[in-house]
Parts: sequence; structure tokens; C-alpha cells
Amino acid sequence: MALSLQQLVSRLSFRQMQVFQAVYQYKGYRKAAEYLGLTQPAVSSQMRHLENALEQPLFEYIGRQLYCTEAGERVAAFIERLFGQMSELQSELNLLREALSGDLRLSIVSSSQTVVPYLLSSFLKEFPAVNVHVDVVNRTQALDRLKLNIDDLVIMAMVPEGRSLSTLPFLDNELIPVISNQHPLKSQTQVSAKQFFAEPMLIRENGSGTRFAVEHHCQQHRLQIKPTMELSSNESIKHAVIAGLGVAILPRLSVIAELRTGQLKMLEIQDFPIRRSWCLVHPMGKHPSRVALAFIDHVYERLEQIHTYFQDV
Repeated sequence: MALSLQQLVSRLSFRQMQVFQAVYQYKGYRKAAEYLGLTQPAVSSQMRHLENALEQPLFEYIGRQLYCTEAGERVAAFIERLFGQMSELQSELNLLREALSGDLRLSIVSSSQTVVPYLLSSFLKEFPAVNVHVDVVNRTQALDRLKLNIDDLVIMAMVPEGRSLSTLPFLDNELIPVISNQHPLKSQTQVSAKQFFAEPMLIRENGSGTRFAVEHHCQQHRLQIKPTMELSSNESIKHAVIAGLGVAILPRLSVIAELRTGQLKMLEIQDFPIRRSWCLVHPMGKHPSRVALAFIDHVYERLEQIHTYFQDV
């Protein structure tokens, strides 16, 4: 009658399997005993217990030569796989026991500055020994850094197609039309895109992802855009809009506070907001460091949490 799994597990021991492996490899009880630091009778006793447990002969003598039976060969293959998996388990547990440390080098486009601190805060709570280095760049600079493989990861929107890049989208980047609370358009119930773009337009510099997205949107919808003033950061544009210098299209998350206090107003215009996704990006052929992989995993495991948090902001 075949043994049940529970019966088999209760009869076997790792020591028996270790002794079996030594006998199998050295093809003899004496050499196995020498290797294990045991007496030959102790090795014979362990083999006898194992054969009784399995109810199968594992070795046999023909003349004075020891041979492995068919059952023994199958046991040998199983033990080799089992010990291999135990070695992998030991390595994984050692990694868990060791604190993750090292450098994480990020380049982030300026529009993501409101988001990245949130990602880093939860990541560094889990891995406090990691040192993070952040460079704030525009889209063109981010693409150049990707080409030169300078950073562990780049955080950007508007990832170009046709390049060998690995991307992980993690949050929508909504670009919204905003005006000051004193602007004449504030009193109108309906504002068209054509009316909005006829106003003095404040816009980011060439190379900015926000500008690229706005220009691409205008091209798709046959809208003319005539920038009145270029500024090098969304923060500068935001304050220029509040001061009444013009209108702008800005990331929603960068103006949340001003929308709540009433300093800025978001206009409801057809085909807005412009939606893009912020992504973690690295060259396809790159082998990310252990720290970078941990950060990618951290973000991936929290996609729903990230979305919920910023949806409620």
C-alpha cells in the first residue's frame, strides 16, 4: 500500500537525505562516513532507516561494488532539487535580513515634484539606509540623461514611442486651464478653447514636457497658441497667473492649494484636462541596481494606493 504524503514526511529527515547524498556521490559507505565525519555503522544505520521509511531498496551490492537502484536514482534527483531550493531560500532570507542600502539616483521632470516626495517618503520609511539623489530637469534633459544612462531611473510623462525604454506608468498627470480669480473669463458660464488661447498665454520653456503636451494638444485640435511669456518652472507660471499676467495650462496637482483658496480658478473647457501619465523609466537594456529594483517594486505594489491618495488631494 502506497504511503500517504503525511506518512512519508513524518518518516523522513534531512539528516537521512544528507547521508544518502554523500553515499550516492562517493559510491560507498566508508568514503561517505569520512566526508560526513561519521562512523561507517552510523552511515549504514541512517541508510537503513531511510530505506525502511521509503519501503524501497536504494543501494545494492553486486560483488563488492555498490550500485544505486532505480528508486535510489529518483531519490537522488529529488534530493538534489530539494537542497537546491533550500539554498535559494537561504539566499532570499539573507537578503531580507540584510538592510537594503546604497544610492538611488533619480532625474525627475519638474511637473512631478509634487508627486515624487510622496513616493520617496513611503520608500524611505521601509528602507531608511538608502541615500536618494534627485535632479530636477525638463523633458529634453530627461531624454538626454536616459540616452547617456546617467540615472538609475527617470520620472517623466510623455515618454517617446519608438525608443527602447522600460516604463511603469503610476499616476495620471492632468493638465488643466487656469486663470486668476480676477480674470474676466471667470464670470462667463461657457468658455471655448479658442477664447482661452486668445488670452495672454504663459507657457514653459522649449524642452518642457508640459509645453510639449500643450503644443501637441493644440496641433491635434487645430488651436493656435501664441505664448506671451516663457517661464522656466510651473511654480513661476502659477504666481504669474495669480498676479494677472495671463492664463496658463498647468498640472492640477501643482495648483491644488491655490484652487482651494480661490486664488486660481479652473475653467471647464471642452477636451480638457489633457491627460498624460507619469512613469518610471529606464533604458530597456539596463540592469537596474538592487536599490532601483526595490523602488520599482515599491511603486508597483502601491499603484492603487498612489492613485487613491492623489485623487483625494
